[in-house]
Formats: sequence, structure tokens, C-alpha cells
Amino acid sequence: MASQPSTSGQQFDGRIALITGAAGAIGGATAELLASRGATIIAVDHPTADWSRTKARLAAFTSTVYLSADVTSEDDVQAYAKAAVDAAGRIDLFFNNAGIEGPQALIPDYAVADFRRVMEVNVTGVFLGLQAVMPVMLAQKSGSIVNTSSIAGMIGAPAMAGYIASKHAVLGLTRVASLEGAEAGVRVNSVHPGFIDSRMLSDIATRLGGTSDGLAGTVPVKRLGTPDEIAKGVAFLFSDESSYMTGGQLVLDGGITVS
Repeated sequence: MASQPSTSGQQFDGRIALITGAAGAIGGATAELLASRGATIIAVDHPTADWSRTKARLAAFTSTVYLSADVTSEDDVQAYAKAAVDAAGRIDLFFNNAGIEGPQALIPDYAVADFRRVMEVNVTGVFLGLQAVMPVMLAQKSGSIVNTSSIAGMIGAPAMAGYIASKHAVLGLTRVASLEGAEAGVRVNSVHPGFIDSRMLSDIATRLGGTSDGLAGTVPVKRLGTPDEIAKGVAFLFSDESSYMTGGQLVLDGGITVS
């Protein structure tokens, strides 16, 4: 059962938060936390996404807008950004979060079609999101963007070429966008989750012949992270408490990348 969202951090009353991958574990947890602190949520996910868990988390927040979009489609991405502006007049916070893990296979066995698909969702999707939302924020002369990378954007691992490469690319896009937005007051940072208790981690562990519990034993703190813990990190990056931080990386991994 998900823990109750913390309301002890900065409030986001009156702010408009656009979140992609909002039907997933981290996207849903972040939507709930921001909503609990006063933000209006524009939640976006793929047309085939199962919204049941996120809608249950957001049931108390009646101002949420749900949108369907394929983040690899330029038209769909432009449409979700326009819909957010049409609905709320502005975009203050953008959690550029949608992503997939792809298969687990060594490079000689990694299907080119699979590699391209992971890069399309995880890199092109993030790029298109930046391309659609940054002009809105630049015109406002304000805004905060958080791109979801991963510890996979900072280290290597066998049998995950597509995911590792894509999450490194997200880090690069974050650095470029942060410099392009800095003078106008638009901050862009990335969040780097480690092993988070979620469907994605469970699927990865199974394909590698293990379990999520087994992966937990490899983490220095000896447990998995929770989606709610990542949401709190994202909220910090969105808040005025991180007002001098742009182009940065917030690593939430229980110590995995220390050594």
C-alpha cells in the first residue's frame, strides 16, 4: 500500500504541473504528491495505459485533467502541451517522465528494432517534450522541468544497451536544456532513481533470472526505494528550495552509485 503523500514540503498552490508517464508508479506518486500540495495536475500517458491506480490516488483531487498521447509522436506531444495551456493558461512544472525499459539482451543479440523503440520513447519522447514545453516557459520567463533519467544514466550494466544508452542521453538533453533556459528563469534538472519497487523493476529482475527482493540485497541500504520517495525528490527539484539548481542530477539510489 502506498504511503500517504507528505504535505510538509513547499506548497504548489496555483501551479500547473504537466506529467508524462502519469499512469506509472513514479508518475502517479508524483502527481498525487504535487496535487496534495496544491498543484493542478495535467496527467499524460499512452492511449493503452492502465490509469486505474493513478486515478485512485488522485480521486480526491477533482481538478486533474487526463490526456492520452504517444510521446514519440510530434503531433501528440504538441497537442498535450497545447491542451495544458488551453486548460490552465500556463505550464509551471513539467515532469518529463515517460519511459520504457526495453528487453534484456547482450549487444550481439539485441534486436535493432528494440533498440530503436527504446531510444524513440526514452530519448525522442523527452526531446519532443522539451521542444513543446520550453517555448511556453520561455515566454512566461519561469518554469521548472524535471527529466527522468536513472542510475542507468550514470553507470553501465550488461544486457541493457538500449536502456543504458537512452538514460545517458536524457542526462545530456538535461544539460543542454538547462543552459538554453537559464537566462529566462527556466530550470531543468534530472532525477536518477535506483532500484524502485515497481512493475518495471520486477519485470527487469525476472528477465535477468532474479527477483526484486534479490536486487534489494545488492543495495547498500538493503532495501528498494519507493515511488513516493522519488516523488519527494521531484517535488524538491520543482520547489523554490532548489531555486539555484539547474542542469543538476538528483540521485536517489540507496547508495548504489557510490562505489
